Amino acid sequence: MPPSSVHPLRDNTNFRLLFAGGTVSAFGDQFTLVALPWLVLKLTGNPAALGLVLAAMAVPRAVFMLIGGAVVDHFSARNVLLIARGANALMVAALAALVLTGGITMPWVYALALGIGLATAFAYPASTALMPSIVAPQQLQQANGALMGMRQLSLFVGPALAGLVIGTGAHAAAHGLADAHGLGRAFAIDATSFVCSLVTLALIRLPTGAKRAGAMPGVFGQVLGGLRSIAADPPLRAFMLYAAVVSIFVTGPTQVGLPVLADTRLDHGATSLGIVLAANGGGMLLGGLLSGIVARLVRGHLGTMILCFDTCVGLVLASLAGVHATWLAATLLAMTGLLGGVVQITLVSWIQRRVAPNMLGRTMSVLMFTFLGLGPLAAAGAGALLKLVSLPVLFVGAGLTLSTIALGCLASPALRDIRSQDAAPRTA
Repeated sequence: MPPSSVHPLRDNTNFRLLFAGGTVSAFGDQFTLVALPWLVLKLTGNPAALGLVLAAMAVPRAVFMLIGGAVVDHFSARNVLLIARGANALMVAALAALVLTGGITMPWVYALALGIGLATAFAYPASTALMPSIVAPQQLQQANGALMGMRQLSLFVGPALAGLVIGTGAHAAAHGLADAHGLGRAFAIDATSFVCSLVTLALIRLPTGAKRAGAMPGVFGQVLGGLRSIAADPPLRAFMLYAAVVSIFVTGPTQVGLPVLADTRLDHGATSLGIVLAANGGGMLLGGLLSGIVARLVRGHLGTMILCFDTCVGLVLASLAGVHATWLAATLLAMTGLLGGVVQITLVSWIQRRVAPNMLGRTMSVLMFTFLGLGPLAAAGAGALLKLVSLPVLFVGAGLTLSTIALGCLASPALRDIRSQDAAPRTA
């Protein structure tokens, strides 16, 4: 069916509510994205501790992500999302209060990181599965483009603002913690954004047909059913396995490596970290805007495009080994964001159209697991590895490994031959 000429932002009240709440929440998320690693480094000065905090978020997220997808397929995606975001609001608010009052300690950081990870295990598959319930299939590409463009804009603007908020009065200590006032304000901004998102979600009204069926198999049976469904689809199965590889060699090293790079080698501390992450978000925003043009230029050969782009990303990651200036780090991260932004919109829409609606929550939970579960676990390994190797060795090793794997996968028909026009909906 050809794409609708009417954009869902114009004629769909539910989508406008989802978009508004998602916009505020996405901008708020960037404050915690910058503040949490900076808090750990200021409390401990230890990259390994940062890796452990990221792992504390990743373990419950990884363990419960697949269960979260099954829960979403069983209950209302909106209600699951309401509960998960409400829990996140409480925990981020607790972080803000503890930092501002001087009560923050690493045990509190680990405990709240565990809770945030558990909540996001349900929030991510719920937010992705909610979209087809409120947007017509022919408008999915436009709706995903709008949401991802907004998120990429938040990645562009949010980290820079967060860096400025945290860096206000940089190195001034409160309650013995450097940058405490800025860190507390950053967490408070994110908590407020969650509250705004909860209000808009509560106003969404789903059609009767969007409600889940009552009697369904057990949760673990549903999880296994989702995994079997992916295993029976060779292109989807191959992509999921490849996404896990990318998460390990890109997400893991950068989640630990970039804060350490900003703290030890760049010239403006937390502000440098915000600038670098903002540049990556700006690249993703531009890539998202160009994704339709690029998809036409490659004539729908999504698999080949992804593998070639990831080869380049690996080389850029390796080149971070020689960086000492904020502007150069920002330029390189903008390049990786540009390539990633081109891929994201088309690929998520491909999966949403390819997978049967009653399997979508579980399928997206597997995809989210590869990035949001494995990535931080790899970050924990990277943090520990930095006790044995230097930061340049970490970047070079991860980058060249990714490029080698991506080039090798060009020989795999299951990945190389993924095409955008192969996204016909599958029946349950």
